[in-house]
Amino acid sequence: MTSRTYVFVHGVWHGGWCWSRVADILRKRGHSVSTPTHTGLGERAHLLSADITIQTFVEDIVAHLQFEDIRDVVLVGHSFGGIPITGVADLLPDRIAKLVYLDAIMLNSGETWMDLLPEDMARDRTELARQTSGGLSLPPAPPESFGVTHPQDVAFLQSRLTPHPFRTFTTALKLNNPIGNGIPAAYIECTDPPYRPAKVALERAKGFGWPVVQIASGHDAMVIEPLALADILENDLP
Repeated sequence: MTSRTYVFVHGVWHGGWCWSRVADILRKRGHSVSTPTHTGLGERAHLLSADITIQTFVEDIVAHLQFEDIRDVVLVGHSFGGIPITGVADLLPDRIAKLVYLDAIMLNSGETWMDLLPEDMARDRTELARQTSGGLSLPPAPPESFGVTHPQDVAFLQSRLTPHPFRTFTTALKLNNPIGNGIPAAYIECTDPPYRPAKVALERAKGFGWPVVQIASGHDAMVIEPLALADILENDLP
């Protein structure tokens, strides 16, 4: 098996920590893995501010690739993490071998995350952010909303989830090229149960003609089914 380089990009409320189980498996198999955390989340939660936009998240991953001199990378985005990896692909296509969207969102240039959410969900989350932080951040959802039900997994998430910078939801992604920028891409769909906010992205991926691989897991597959996810990443993506 050829050694690969993986960079994993997390979603809303999470941090690089959420990939630890998958990362351990892939490293033991001889692959290089890194799991950066976005500004304002996880171990960087102390940096939370109203200045954080979706461009900040793109710049986080761009800087990670550049300063670590990472090339020929399989760039994996989970959930909201699909937005920054799309932005990174627009800026650094020569460093990326493949894009993998794990139940992940992709935006066209000029779109925001709120544009893709069901209207009721967008309205409710905006109001929740206003009530809890004056619009600065969105408090974490319960782990069960990600399909996480095992008590150990629930505890793993509950002790680490942090409020998410709200402006990343309302600022538009800016692209100079179509989604994916011509880089080979694949979509992994979590099916047990399906995650409602990912439905639009799944249909987009199918419309692009990307291969779609299914995993029998809830939305947080990297926590729920790390071995199955590692196998897919290593063996089952075209």
